Parts: sequence; structure tokens; C-alpha cells
Amino acid sequence: MQITEFIPQREPFLFVENEFEILDNSIKTYYTFSKNNDFFQGHFPEQPVVPGVILCEHCFQSAAALIGTQGKTSGLAVVSRIQTAKFKNMVSIDEKINTQTILLERIENAAYFKSVVKNEDQKKVLLIEFACTLVSS
Repeated sequence: MQITEFIPQREPFLFVENEFEILDNSIKTYYTFSKNNDFFQGHFPEQPVVPGVILCEHCFQSAAALIGTQGKTSGLAVVSRIQTAKFKNMVSIDEKINTQTILLERIENAAYFKSVVKNEDQKKVLLIEFACTLVSS
């Protein structure tokens, strides 16, 4: 299976790899940031760091993939709220992250998630809770 079967994002704005694992109400996803990611040119050239918003987007795409794999939804999942976002460590070029995204609750057209992003050393990078609204396409 290709991750793009479940989410609408495409390169250059695709931040999840085809390597993923589905568990009951959660998904484990991965992404390796390479020097080819355009944002490294300006964030920051002398000491490249993945922007926090890109790490958040990785979590949002993971959540969309989880919903897509459940096959219960037609339409588009768009982020409607970020409850909390705690950045614990930085991510740079050639680092691979792994993320566990859990569907906490689903009420009608709203879905609530929690993601924990870790680096290769299994240190927490980001803890985030957010909601998505499912809109008709």
C-alpha cells in the first residue's frame, strides 16, 4: 500500500513515508528529512532545523492517513484546532522521525488526535493534541 492512497498531499508537501503501521485506533508513521527539503535553504542555512510547523504537518498527515485507512469517510480531513503543542527537541538534516498518532475520539464530523514524535534516539521531539473536521469534497 502507498500512503498516498489515503491522503491527498503530494510532493513536495508530503511528510510521511510509505513505511507505516496500522494498529487499532492508531498509526505509526515515519519520515526522513533530507538536504533536498526546500525549507532547509532558509531555516537556517548555517544550522538547519526542521520548522515546527512541518513537524505538526507530519502529524496532521499521519492522522489523515489513519482516517483514510479506516475507510469510513469520504471527504477531506482539515485541521480545525490545535489543543497543545510541546516541542522537546530539534530535528535536522538526515534525521528520521517516528510518530505514533492515536485517534482519541470521533464525534460526527470531528476527530480528535494525539501524536508523539520521536527521533532516532527515541527522544521526544513533539507532543501535540489536535482536532480535524471532516469536510465534503
